[in-house]
Amino acid sequence: MYYMMYSNENGEWMENPHYTMLGRSGNSWVIPERSEMMLLPKGSSLVTIPGFFPVGLGTDNQVICLNSDPYSPGKRADVVAALLPQGFTRTLLPACIPRSQAQHVPLLGYTAVGFKSGKVYAAAVQNDRHHSWHPRYYNTEKLSSRIYRMLRRFPRNRILRQLAKCSLQYGCFTAQNLFYQRWEAGIPTTPVCNADCLGCISEKHGEVDSPQHRLDFIPTSEEIVELAVDHLQNAPQAIISFGQGCEGEPSLNAALLAPAIGEIRSRTEKGTININTHGGNYQQLIKMFAAGLDAIRVTLFSVVEEHYQLYHRPSNYNLSQVGNTVKAALDRNIQVSLNLLVLPGFTDHPRQIEALLNFVRENPLHMIQLRNLNIDPAVIDRNLGFESGAVGITTMLGILQKEAPQVKLGSYTHGVKR
Repeated sequence: MYYMMYSNENGEWMENPHYTMLGRSGNSWVIPERSEMMLLPKGSSLVTIPGFFPVGLGTDNQVICLNSDPYSPGKRADVVAALLPQGFTRTLLPACIPRSQAQHVPLLGYTAVGFKSGKVYAAAVQNDRHHSWHPRYYNTEKLSSRIYRMLRRFPRNRILRQLAKCSLQYGCFTAQNLFYQRWEAGIPTTPVCNADCLGCISEKHGEVDSPQHRLDFIPTSEEIVELAVDHLQNAPQAIISFGQGCEGEPSLNAALLAPAIGEIRSRTEKGTININTHGGNYQQLIKMFAAGLDAIRVTLFSVVEEHYQLYHRPSNYNLSQVGNTVKAALDRNIQVSLNLLVLPGFTDHPRQIEALLNFVRENPLHMIQLRNLNIDPAVIDRNLGFESGAVGITTMLGILQKEAPQVKLGSYTHGVKR
């Protein structure tokens, strides 16, 4: 049994031994199974969700909303949650209730937590090694000086100034990797998008506020090429990725990116050139494949047509065109991954699992990258709805491993082996 945790008005994390921890799956409060919990992973952050009360199970098996601190009557109690590092998949959302109908959960991947035997546990499972994405390697004391030195090397490069902002203001790891000269580095190039995904992190659509601002210019080819070549030539396990959180859909800029990719490859054969994309702009992506793209990661919330439309809200493309893009990439021996946006109570529903398995059977992918969806579940409920019968994230992962053992389950992009 795991006990409820909460935060008092002094910001102290507290255990309530009178209440059993609950998590949320879809629209249901659930008692977590042992297989759904693990010791809080190193690199996680314990945080409160502003404007929400914690929910637990009382000794009489009644669901209780803890609206005040039991040790300080009249003082507010806040829900405690974890933000997981890459390499871990959330199995349950925090069980909480908003203080007012106008309150929204911010766009962060909040994970349910509980307390047991003097230790904090998180509703999560590990799905990938997270060495290179461990928070201890980022936001270091030397970051500012590295940014300054690179800005001096490329004083006219506007992409570099954007990445400096993303590094310092948003704490973006792929932006920082360019300055640390290692691993996967993002190169944003495109301010526009032809999808209106719920909970977009760089542009507000409707009720959800975005936490950051999008790129507001189109760079030149030389701005792209000089940064990409420098990184691929000098960084260990080098990857450059188009399609970052601070931009729109990069394939819309194929007229610029395809020649840039060709120029990059004419200057260096090292490393991996990757694109993160919704995959709907088939003809534009074909140009980039031909230019020398090594890997593609296609973001999907659902491969059920109805749910795909309601979440991604695409313009001038549909799910079948995404499938055509995946097939075309595989035919050209390009490494293909799905960026599967995971939400407990939705992604683990049998209907979603079966549709995903059918997609994978038709398209022999290299990897499914499991990405915790940063969104208020109430937004999904209002726009798509939750169906009863979800089997649990750990059960879903077991089904995928059994039914599609050839597909690697992971968390982040791996370089192409030449």
